[in-house]
Amino acid sequence: MIKNSISNPEFYEILDEDTNKLYYGCTQDWYSKFWQRMSGCGPSVASNVVLYINHNRYKFETGKSYNNKKNCLLLMDDVWNYVTPTMKGVNNTKIFYEGVLSYVKEKGLNVDYDVLNIPKDKSSRPEFSTLLNFIEISLQKDSPVAFLNLHNGEEKELDKYHWVTIISLEYEKDSSRAYVEILDEGLIKKIDLLLWYNTTTLGGGFAYFAVKKN
Repeated sequence: MIKNSISNPEFYEILDEDTNKLYYGCTQDWYSKFWQRMSGCGPSVASNVVLYINHNRYKFETGKSYNNKKNCLLLMDDVWNYVTPTMKGVNNTKIFYEGVLSYVKEKGLNVDYDVLNIPKDKSSRPEFSTLLNFIEISLQKDSPVAFLNLHNGEEKELDKYHWVTIISLEYEKDSSRAYVEILDEGLIKKIDLLLWYNTTTLGGGFAYFAVKKN
């Protein structure tokens, strides 16, 4: 199988210094308010995107980096102001990518981005190979992929109406099998992407943001 991944998945290792527990990526359960915990998957994934872009470059005013939960929560609260859930959450890629682009512009960062939507209507969907190519290009640019799943179909490791962060891809050249590793709930999970694509009834979308080369 062909394999691709972001260059430094260890950037997503986040220590909760109060409990000494290690998490992988930001998780919405860290938010202080109930509504944020209920609807915060989009801002949390946006925080993962920003965290990776800025690792070892952007520092908080305190001079601290992102390697612990408290600092990541500061980032999550900041990102929330740009990627802000509606009453239906961040339920489309437009809300997500416009928010992320506003955030990185405000912070003086220059990124390339791309978006691929998977419509509800199966006849309107891009070919599965197009989706694989989209994710592969993102990972080759060393960018994680934000993944909106509106319906998980038969893939039990996914929650519906939920954003997760893709950090790796492995697939057969003929597109007969494909798996991605995702960050979700502070864990690294592996899902069957082809199973999701074939069985989701509502579709979803994908977006990536890569630092522009000077």
